[in-house]
Amino acid sequence: MPAFTHHIFVCCNYREPTNPRGCCDPKQSEALRNQFKIELKKRGLNGQVRANKAGCLDQCEHGPNLVIYPQGIWYGGVRLEDVSRIIEETIVKGVILQELVIAPECLNNPACPHVQARKEQPCGGSR
Repeated sequence: MPAFTHHIFVCCNYREPTNPRGCCDPKQSEALRNQFKIELKKRGLNGQVRANKAGCLDQCEHGPNLVIYPQGIWYGGVRLEDVSRIIEETIVKGVILQELVIAPECLNNPACPHVQARKEQPCGGSR
């Protein structure tokens, strides 16, 4: 079997609601990963594109989040209704969905304005 053309890593990490860092919304994240698998199979892409659960991607403030390799595209605030568009636009056509991109200046930045917003809306929130 040839190598996968893309890997989609969906953060499925869980932290207690009292954790000051919050979490990516683990119920939604698990549903996202499952929806990716369903959609990829429907399109006949399941042998070419792999959707995986990931531990913490360290972008909790932007959850639910995922990263697509080999391009290294980071998407945040992803919802179930985004899955088909991500597959069609990003995976199939190579188009980056700007409205979902986690800004490069926010990646791994404790001064990102989303950090404070997540503290005010802990575990379970999304865009």
